[in-house]
Amino acid sequence: MKRTLFVLLVITALIASCAPAATPEPQIITKKETVVVKETQIVTEFVEKRTLVFSSRLFSPPREQEFFINEVIKPFEEAHGVTVNFQIIDDDTLLERAEIQQATNHIVTDIVCAHNGKMPDWLDAGYVEDLTDLVNSWTDRHFSPTFDSDTNRDGKQYFLPVGADVYLLLANNKVLPYLPDGADIDHLTWEEYAQWAVNIAEGEGEGKVCITGIPMKSWVYQFGGSALSYGAGFPDINSPEAAEAWKIWEKIGMAGGFVPTVMNIDSCVDPMMREEAWLTVFHNARAGQVYSSNETQFTLAPAPTGPVGVGTIAGVSGYAIMKGAPNYDLAVQFLEYVTRPDIQVKIAKGTGGFIPPVQEALDYFGDEAVDEVMSKAILVLENGIASGVPGYLYQDWGAVKVCFDDVFEDTILAGKAVDQARLDAAQKCVDDLLK
Repeated sequence: MKRTLFVLLVITALIASCAPAATPEPQIITKKETVVVKETQIVTEFVEKRTLVFSSRLFSPPREQEFFINEVIKPFEEAHGVTVNFQIIDDDTLLERAEIQQATNHIVTDIVCAHNGKMPDWLDAGYVEDLTDLVNSWTDRHFSPTFDSDTNRDGKQYFLPVGADVYLLLANNKVLPYLPDGADIDHLTWEEYAQWAVNIAEGEGEGKVCITGIPMKSWVYQFGGSALSYGAGFPDINSPEAAEAWKIWEKIGMAGGFVPTVMNIDSCVDPMMREEAWLTVFHNARAGQVYSSNETQFTLAPAPTGPVGVGTIAGVSGYAIMKGAPNYDLAVQFLEYVTRPDIQVKIAKGTGGFIPPVQEALDYFGDEAVDEVMSKAILVLENGIASGVPGYLYQDWGAVKVCFDDVFEDTILAGKAVDQARLDAAQKCVDDLLK
């Protein structure tokens, strides 16, 4: 019994020694103490870049857009720490947006680039700023006076010209054996051009001449240049001079001289590069795109001549600052940049060979294929009989184009003789569209 009690006492002691110690009661400290906590505030400041809104009808082909954004706009953005919102918008929509912005006094566009055929509408509406003092402050550049009648009004300058164009002849070298005897490709007449087309069709068994057969494209300009060569006006369909020009195209049509897919062509660039078409007279920048792709494969020359000279439709686009532009000062800096002679040449070369309308740009020409394109285009512009595009005189310039397109399709392509009554009807089609 005693032994059992002893064992129990020992076990109880051991259990007690292994039990956790009791948690002491917390002590309440009543000592007053003032603690000053200094807060460190980290402020992250986000500085929003200014955005210049630039809406343009020029450089619409994807290849041209990519070049203009990467090689022209980005260097400006990096140099000035800004963003340029570059938008491609057709001329009619561009003017409509300006009208809405001006009417609501909510101007979001800073710079516009419009075609010279639309410039009178902009000036009549008063939507663009007077840039005369800005231009006069520049001593290192002078704009070609060729387009003053479009870009200026009442002695003041509102648009700064860029990307001028004329029409050039482009031939795949495969057609050179068919050139009429005694013909000089650099001084070709329209009669020789037509005979050349006939020779090609007879020798190859199909036509190889390219025009834009899809309605409302460039046929009005391709025909218009030939008509100017005979002394016609533009757009002129039924005058005796225009009728002489129609006979050139009649000869080609009767010989089946046009490429078989002509009615599906909206630009002669691809057919010429695919060698589907071999001969054309078209926009110098588009001709330059093809020529520069392989200058050993093609021959470039001025447009053919008629009794009164080399006729060509000459166009130009122009930069302007929107009236009330929210970033006027930045817009001025951008225009100063893009109109520098070296930048004008850079833009012209990168977009196929537009004519840089800054006189000092000639000093930056080199000996590349695209320089040849620009040099021959300038030759045509300075020595040819040029007409602009009077789109502002008509309710719908696209509809004017259709009047010419229809004559091509139902008469020239159909291999029919040109009838004066048909031309008179087409002229009425044009005249009925006058404003």
